[in-house]
Amino acid sequence: MANGHRVEVDGLSKSFGDVRAVDALSFTAEPGEITAFLGPNGAGKTTTLRMLLGLVEPTGGTATIGGTAYADLARPANVVGAALEASSFHPGRSGRDHLRVYCAVNGYADIRADEVLALVGLTDAARRQVRGYSLGMRQRLGLATTLLGDPGVLVLDEPANGLDPAGIAWLRGFLKRLAGEGRTMLVSSHALSEVQQIADRVVIIDQGRLVREGRLGELTAGGRVFVATPDAERFAHVLEAAGAAVSRDSGYTLETSGLSARDVGRLAFEHRVELHALETRQNGLEQIFFSLTGVEEQP
Repeated sequence: MANGHRVEVDGLSKSFGDVRAVDALSFTAEPGEITAFLGPNGAGKTTTLRMLLGLVEPTGGTATIGGTAYADLARPANVVGAALEASSFHPGRSGRDHLRVYCAVNGYADIRADEVLALVGLTDAARRQVRGYSLGMRQRLGLATTLLGDPGVLVLDEPANGLDPAGIAWLRGFLKRLAGEGRTMLVSSHALSEVQQIADRVVIIDQGRLVREGRLGELTAGGRVFVATPDAERFAHVLEAAGAAVSRDSGYTLETSGLSARDVGRLAFEHRVELHALETRQNGLEQIFFSLTGVEEQP
């Protein structure tokens, strides 16, 4: 099992002049879990990750890995692997030579470059110059770079960017496997549907502030009940009297929250309401994200 470490952000703040990019932000990421770090563009995600990695000096607060600031780690590449962008490669080097440079800097044997290339599925492209790599291949090479020191903590910014559907499916399984080995996974992403399939915990920020943190199952618990009935007007009053929030999706369909489908069905039976459909729809991460951040869902 990999030696994961707790990532803790405590009261972290950063101002650029009069702009407060990150504002008293606190959250944790635990070993053996994938923590999704979410927020709209400009919410402060990248600034937060850069402060965690010692690339930006905080205005206030702390960000630590296993209780230690990144700058104070004795061999940081053995503890934390980070990929914040997919384009930071010398275009004239091959993928293997890129990794061997990092091996030399960190004291790893050259064979480690071939090992991580195999892990991310780039063995066949190892000798090709990076200028010929697709964006998805660059993402894989960036991920390979983070794994050179076999770190227990991985910090990944938009790792699915540029991957085709097969690549996204591969990444999903790969990240789950890394977390299953005991690593701490902190993953920033805009691909909310993908995040919902892999995340154990979710941290959502907006305008530099925390708006929600918790286990994915807790955030998406509950849901809405949709009812189709020709007696919608009368049944809406019945549901409201029972404490449900009701909206009319159309003249024929009601959307309710606050009651289970079983409760709605029982009320329909008791009040002799004819039902043509009764359906529960769980809360989705996208719906939660849009409601918390005020970002409008794109049609």
